[in-house]
Amino acid sequence: MSDEELNSVGWDAIDQAMEKVYGDQEPKHYGTMISYMLGGNDPLDGISVYEAKEPMEHWHFVTYGFSELHEKESENLEVSGYGFELTFRLAKKHNETEPPSWALNFLQNLARYVFNSGNVFKNGDYMDANGPICLESDTELTALAFAYDPELPKMDTPNGTVEFIQVVGITADELEAMQIWNTLGVLHICTEYMPQLITDLLRTSCLHNDKVVEAIETGSETEGSNTGFLFNDQITWTPGGKKFFKRIPAMMTIGAKQAVIIGKVLKGRQVKEEPLRLVSNEVTVVFSFSDQPQLIEDSLEIQLNKKAVEELIEQLQPIEKEFSIPSLENIAFKIVKTEVKDSEGKIVETIG
Repeated sequence: MSDEELNSVGWDAIDQAMEKVYGDQEPKHYGTMISYMLGGNDPLDGISVYEAKEPMEHWHFVTYGFSELHEKESENLEVSGYGFELTFRLAKKHNETEPPSWALNFLQNLARYVFNSGNVFKNGDYMDANGPICLESDTELTALAFAYDPELPKMDTPNGTVEFIQVVGITADELEAMQIWNTLGVLHICTEYMPQLITDLLRTSCLHNDKVVEAIETGSETEGSNTGFLFNDQITWTPGGKKFFKRIPAMMTIGAKQAVIIGKVLKGRQVKEEPLRLVSNEVTVVFSFSDQPQLIEDSLEIQLNKKAVEELIEQLQPIEKEFSIPSLENIAFKIVKTEVKDSEGKIVETIG
């Protein structure tokens, strides 16, 4: 028996947490044949799947590999690895005897994102999947939210703490609601329609319910938006200058897909009086709030008052165009078409 097999304290801790929920149920376990460290394709060492009966029949997935499963290797003694493992609750089809393979690949894909980028998932995060979370389905679920698993509290292990973060499939309009208000608020309201935040590929949006819409509107209007930054790979910045004694304004480019949501989030950030950062691979532009609107070009900061926010929101539509607003000098805006691509890089939709 190898040293690694002898020391599996992190792995054992996950097993023990699951035993508190499922007793002696033997999970279906799907291990990785070739370690990621040795050139394999799958970052996770394994995924276990339990059969849950309440509040409706579903598969309960738990990952092994974001935390330190064996020897302690990271320098942070208080946190094990990335500090979390993912769980996923998926509604079980009638007479289904094995969990669907797409869900296993789905969790491995999320792991690739974390391992390649270093970005971790936290309670209250969200992510746009830019298409159905299950490619084999015509599901309306095209985005993800992340929240604490309701049955698995944070635990201490010999390698540090580990949280269980549950992945939740959500619709495009639910994602937008989370952006203009906050993830956990929307999930809390929707729990009545998706108990234990079980992902059901067949469900429709919670926003078809007027009470849900009203609660979200009230929350966003009174509390504002928790979205402090939006990533848009189409954001660019062209500095202003002079040509033949004429002032040329700076130009900010925005992708059409996010134009409307930028306006809605700006409105919510104004309620909080907290800045919104628009981030791309090239540049970060900051919208902040002040009594006097102005462009501070050295720091790429656009200060807005209430009138300027209203003028900007009116123009932020998913239409290819250039525009400026009366309240702001020395800057113009350009909205360009967005090409939405599937996982294979094929264009599936053009916006704008």
